[in-house]
Amino acid sequence: MKLKNVLIVVKDLERSEKFYHDLFGLERILDNDGNLILTEGLVLQDEKIWESFLGKDVISENHACELYFEEKEIEAFVQKLEEKYPLTKYVNRLMTHSWGQKVVRFYDPDGNLIEVGTPMGTKGEEKPVEETWWKSSVVYQIYPRSFCDGNGDGIGDLNGIRSKLWYLRELGIDVIWLSPVYASPNADNGYDISDYYGIAPEYGTMEEMEALIRECRDCGIRIVMDLVVNHTSDEHPWFTEAKSSKESPYRDYYIWRKGEPGNPPNALKSCFGGSAWEYSEETGEYYLHLFHKKQPDLNWENEAVRKEIWKMMNAWIDKGVGGFRMDVVEALGKAPDRMIVNNGPRLHEYLQEMYRETFGDKDLMTVGECWGADPEIGKLYSDPERKELNMIFQFEMMEADEAPGGSKWDLAPLDLVRLKRGFARWQQELEGKGWNSLFWCNHDLPRIVSRWGNDKAYRVESAKMLATALHGMKGTPYIYQGEEIGMTNYPFAGPGDLADVESLNLYRERKELGYPEEEIMKAIRAKARDNARTPMQWEDCPGAGFTAGDPWYRIHPNYREVNVEKARTDPNSIFHYYRKLIRLRKEEAILTRGTFRLLAPEDTRVFAYIREDADRKWIVLCNFYEEPAEFSYPAAGRVILSNYEQPEKLSLEKIRLRPYEALICETEGT
Repeated sequence: MKLKNVLIVVKDLERSEKFYHDLFGLERILDNDGNLILTEGLVLQDEKIWESFLGKDVISENHACELYFEEKEIEAFVQKLEEKYPLTKYVNRLMTHSWGQKVVRFYDPDGNLIEVGTPMGTKGEEKPVEETWWKSSVVYQIYPRSFCDGNGDGIGDLNGIRSKLWYLRELGIDVIWLSPVYASPNADNGYDISDYYGIAPEYGTMEEMEALIRECRDCGIRIVMDLVVNHTSDEHPWFTEAKSSKESPYRDYYIWRKGEPGNPPNALKSCFGGSAWEYSEETGEYYLHLFHKKQPDLNWENEAVRKEIWKMMNAWIDKGVGGFRMDVVEALGKAPDRMIVNNGPRLHEYLQEMYRETFGDKDLMTVGECWGADPEIGKLYSDPERKELNMIFQFEMMEADEAPGGSKWDLAPLDLVRLKRGFARWQQELEGKGWNSLFWCNHDLPRIVSRWGNDKAYRVESAKMLATALHGMKGTPYIYQGEEIGMTNYPFAGPGDLADVESLNLYRERKELGYPEEEIMKAIRAKARDNARTPMQWEDCPGAGFTAGDPWYRIHPNYREVNVEKARTDPNSIFHYYRKLIRLRKEEAILTRGTFRLLAPEDTRVFAYIREDADRKWIVLCNFYEEPAEFSYPAAGRVILSNYEQPEKLSLEKIRLRPYEALICETEGT
């Protein structure tokens, strides 16, 4: 396939040639006046990337296409185009997506309009802009240290991310959740911020950050910034001032209590182990740190602190970010003297103030991290009438493989019945009253194909099944980098392989308690955050295509088999299956608007549910195990998507699901 006379208007000539070449595979580019920068005619180097960008599977080689990135001076530009390119006809009606930008028109060789659509993959007639654009979006989390290294120093960076925007466009995602890139001493890999207005030198510069925001906007992707405001780094200027004197104007920016060395104010524990109180020699008092001792907690009761945070958030909004992911948001209202860490008495007051002072009158996406939420609490955060957040991350389902009464490190087989009931409860109780986030993985969780799939004999099948189960539900799906190619947990041999503070503290504490070495390492291999933080596997080459230098962390030894390059060239790969799921969500409103109903809640093998709107009913069937499983539903089904070869229609009366088989069917019957 080749497209003739593919014309593109760009707004930033200084970066246009390289950027648009890298992003779309274009060899030649027009400037804003319609003049050719290089040579006449635009030729595509990679048809698959272009197909993905336009959201079309097949485009005739005789079709012509216009792609506008700005509406400015279109009339004058089109006049010049018509003089130079007789195939091109101007249609005085723009198709826009939710930013009021980007229009794609297809023409036949005679200049007749064939189709109008957006480069987000949607097709058909013009749609009104929805203030809830994030309901039909798919989010991709980037952990920048491990995504792509642009300068060969072994650490992922902003320019590395910029170089892979073509890949994210091909995948089809709408939003990047960007883990912290702010200045930080990295006691907790960037979640300890020393300057909210600066970029960590290992990641790049503020100019490069602004370029990333701009380039993402140009290809229809929003950036949601990680907002870490429960605590700062102990190297933040506020804290260095606060600890210097009890009379410091910044003293009350943090939480201080009296106490003697070795005798903390109370028994609050840090999430990383040990006491949540650290003694400060400078003033002879303790400060609170719910996480690492180099992450002192901010005092949200201090109005001056909140005003500083609103100022900082608004500065990032002004730069053009698409929203915020709020780290441990449930802890902002803590009352440490009452031993209250999460869901404190003033928490929702603070969030409503945040809404009023920052993003409330803007079209942004907000999601809060809430480890201790149940559906009732979830509705407090995400009910739009309350004016707080769009949605939260809640982790109830992530406890489905923990031993009763234990922690995440106390392993148990997956309790599928518990998992299904948890999902169903959140799906049903938030219906019409809030919104769900849907995720299996993030930077704090292990790789899902190793956790609840089969990362050996059935890696591909089980990864596709898990993706189907998640993306078929109601809510906004999140993909963690590498999940879309089936990256797996790392085979850590011992503590020398680990980098994360949580894993190292767990190892030390359990050794002191007398746990056997292999039992400790088994738990770490299964659940450690380190699993998510190994570098992205791009190619079968030294450094896995992540870096030309020495990687900051261990690359999984399976990178030769599990990598982006191999996945993109295999039409049956996990990657292309994710593309189908993402496109399905954009094209089928039933996935965004339809209701959810769990089937067979006591079935210990199959996760089955119904999605239904006024016109249609879809059934999703997922066998979570290697052994075949039988399931019955009184209907026939037209297959929408499956991870196995299927006939166009099949009976669901008594279906035998193969190992890790997944099906989405439109049902015909009750």
